[in-house]
Amino acid sequence: MTSTPYFSLAVLFVGALGFGLAPLGLAWLWGKLYSPAKPNALKNAIYECGLESKGDAWVEFRSAYYLYAIIFLIFDVEAVFLLPFAVAFTGLGLAACLAMLVFVLLLIEGLAWAWAKGVLTWA
Repeated sequence: MTSTPYFSLAVLFVGALGFGLAPLGLAWLWGKLYSPAKPNALKNAIYECGLESKGDAWVEFRSAYYLYAIIFLIFDVEAVFLLPFAVAFTGLGLAACLAMLVFVLLLIEGLAWAWAKGVLTWA
């Protein structure tokens, strides 16, 4: 057998496919062999949290909630970037302090923009 540079990649690819498909195949086989196949109206009914579903599954979702989430993520990331600066504050020079000042001012500008646009009003 000749050795090619792609042989090990092919073996790993086949192993990865087998690792993912083997449990699926075993679960399907287990379901075919051991689960009782007795469909009826009660068994085929939609079940969610112990309550029967009423109405359409598509509900109207306000897009303002996405804006709240984005604002939260922005200021959450701000905290992640400010923490190392606060820890190393005494060892940093003037340039690092000015860079963090610009960063905080940009975030304050973003907060002021969101406030002016009415993103933060809960209505």
